[in-house]
Amino acid sequence: MADAIIRAQGLTKIYSGGPSPDVVAVDDIDLEIHSGEIYGLLGPNGAGKSTTIGMLTTRVIPTRGSIQIGGVDLVARPALAKQLIGVVPQTNTLDRAMTVFENLEFHGRYFGMSAKHAKALAAELVQRVRLVERSSASVMALSGGMAQRLMVARAIMHRPQVLFLDEPTAGLDPQSRIALWEILGDLHDDGQTILLTTHYMEEADEFCDRVAIMDHGHILALDTPAQLKASIGAGRIVIVSAAGDLPALADALVKGVDGAHQARVVDGRIHLSVDDSTGLLPRIIDAAEAAGASVNDLSVTEPTLESVFINLTGKDLRE
Repeated sequence: MADAIIRAQGLTKIYSGGPSPDVVAVDDIDLEIHSGEIYGLLGPNGAGKSTTIGMLTTRVIPTRGSIQIGGVDLVARPALAKQLIGVVPQTNTLDRAMTVFENLEFHGRYFGMSAKHAKALAAELVQRVRLVERSSASVMALSGGMAQRLMVARAIMHRPQVLFLDEPTAGLDPQSRIALWEILGDLHDDGQTILLTTHYMEEADEFCDRVAIMDHGHILALDTPAQLKASIGAGRIVIVSAAGDLPALADALVKGVDGAHQARVVDGRIHLSVDDSTGLLPRIIDAAEAAGASVNDLSVTEPTLESVFINLTGKDLRE
């Protein structure tokens, strides 16, 4: 992997003021993002992901810590740092008074391009994000997926070193999500560094080179998706729905079922980590009945990034 394009040390954001207690949104985290990688930030709402992205894109001033992007001190030289980054926020920030093409052309001019260069690059990008037929249309006429693709085109028009995407596929239908990821995959193949937040675990698993799992302002784990899933130490996850005292049943299953080594209660169900699910389900039912519980449903799945988060925190990643 190439050298780091982003380095952040001791990054902290504390929101204070008014009668309410101080809120530590991000708590002394270190980040190192390599050039050319897709780096994912995962976590539930309120984990600190958007605040972290905000600090890395100059929109949020850190309380403490240092950030360098492409060797530029972001806090000391935010104007220069902005030339090195492209940002696609959660909300639609397209200029509604302009057409699709004009949104791109104006952005190029804003970054100092000549009129000729801006027009040529805008024409190239509308083709790249599959909006040629919509070039002269008002952005008000675009679907959510089209608008998101246009914001990606605008964000990369000035050739940024890093592209930031905050929940890029939130609210999009499956077809639009696939189309957007095809475009992002092409950009990645061209060497574009991408940092994104997402709630879609399958996206992070399939597309991210490395993933950081975040909660309560801390980085809980960081590795490749494969290594994170392997860190659970389980071949399968058995999800047990049952009536009665679930914490007591979870303990009983770990003690009474060979091959089971950890169990957590999440959203009214038990997540049981096992080495192998072969012939395991009858033993789980027997162990549950021996503990005085009645099993309503059993399902078996492979470890996922969400399983990793549950293993770390004991709660659902989408909370």
